[in-house]
Amino acid sequence: MSKERNYITLLIATLTLILSETRAQSVSPMGADKAIISFLHPEAVAPPVSDSTRKPFIVSAIYISGNRKTKDYIIKRELPFQEGDSVRLNELVEKFRVGKQQLVNTRLFNDVIISLKSFRGYFVEVQIDVKERWYIFPIPYFKPVDRNLQTWADKGYSLNRINYGAKFTYYNTTGRNDRLRLWLITGYSRQIQASYDQPFADKSLKYGYGVNFLYAGQKEVNPITVDNKQFFIKADSLPKAGKFLEEVLGGAISLSYRPHLRTRHSLRLGFVSDKIDSAVLQVNPEYLTTTGKTKTWYPELSYTVNYVNTDYAPYPLRGRMGELSLSRIGFGQDLGVWSLNFRGTQAWELKWKSSYTLQVGGTVRLPFDQPYTQHKMLGYGDFYLRGLEKYVVDGVAGMLVRNTVRRELFNFYMRLPVKSKSHDRIPFRIFAKTYADMGYSYNKNYPDNSLVNRMLYTTGAGVDVVTLYDVVMRFEYSFNQMGESGFFFHFKNDF
Repeated sequence: MSKERNYITLLIATLTLILSETRAQSVSPMGADKAIISFLHPEAVAPPVSDSTRKPFIVSAIYISGNRKTKDYIIKRELPFQEGDSVRLNELVEKFRVGKQQLVNTRLFNDVIISLKSFRGYFVEVQIDVKERWYIFPIPYFKPVDRNLQTWADKGYSLNRINYGAKFTYYNTTGRNDRLRLWLITGYSRQIQASYDQPFADKSLKYGYGVNFLYAGQKEVNPITVDNKQFFIKADSLPKAGKFLEEVLGGAISLSYRPHLRTRHSLRLGFVSDKIDSAVLQVNPEYLTTTGKTKTWYPELSYTVNYVNTDYAPYPLRGRMGELSLSRIGFGQDLGVWSLNFRGTQAWELKWKSSYTLQVGGTVRLPFDQPYTQHKMLGYGDFYLRGLEKYVVDGVAGMLVRNTVRRELFNFYMRLPVKSKSHDRIPFRIFAKTYADMGYSYNKNYPDNSLVNRMLYTTGAGVDVVTLYDVVMRFEYSFNQMGESGFFFHFKNDF
């Protein structure tokens, strides 16, 4: 009789949980939301139902499984509750959802499940099951030197414009979500890079550090922009030029502070030595400095604050995230730049498996009189308008706004013929989307190109494929205000 009463009490508690306003949901990067509360021990004694949503529960224990590499305390660091905390039942459900979201955004796991293991009176036990990713990636490197596939296509897909080599990245090196990276790249240019980032260096798991070293030699330099496109000069085509037209040597150290779950502060100090061939100055005397020098070295000091509160950072469908940074590059007459940068994303879930995403970014560099290397704005990296991939828009102040409406078309898994608990299937989510972008770039010293100092608009539609290891493939057909249209493919994340 006592056993039956326990079952009935537990069933009523479960119904109370389901009918509460907040539900614990799985925020798997590839899967739809699912309930994450499970009662694995039905014989556990549940509290009286009349008090279950009013009287707080105590988290007596947190059990973790599946983490062969990652330390338990690193996983617990991402949870909004800890052992010994007092929480109400409906609050615990919401905390499960937040904890799931935080663990997914560490990018350490393929899948995360948080469940309620058992009731023992007013004491609850929590179970966390994770599937770890692969962390060691010794992979060959083969990539064109151009900004994107479209600009490489404009040069006839020339294999002479290929960099090749090896990249070794060891994520979660010591099980503390740290990262070791070694790059050895040669071919059209040369690059050697080594870095190590440790975000949790102390016992409180709030402070971290990073170190970085870089050497790069470029056989081709972009000293000026012509007709809204990069104009390049090559060392091989200049009889008196050296082997490299530009060589950069630099190093940096950084300190980070993460007081809670969603916000991280970083302070970075670096030094850079930059040397160019005299042939570059013949094309643009103010390429490197405003005083026409071929060599300079300068310090870099920057402060950055990051905020992430979204379901899945590489492809957010709900929530917000942003980054604000203030930096100083150089302190002398040759080079002295104050730079303020902001990028933010807000995503809203809509009906019918749809969502709307607003992305905003901006940069201001002061004073406005800067050398050419400090004029990179729209079209560089991920800071571009969809539909203007073929062009660059230089400037010292600029902004970008992206609007995207998505609808999920398919959500499925492809099983693999391998025996692996963490890599037995590949998830796929496919979205249809439509979008509209606008941007502006202010250019004081190089106003001749037609896209500067004017509002720019683009629009289009496409399909996104989201899969394992944060891979996002974007197939887009875009239109711009100049009457041009075309198909573009991107194999990287926005911002």
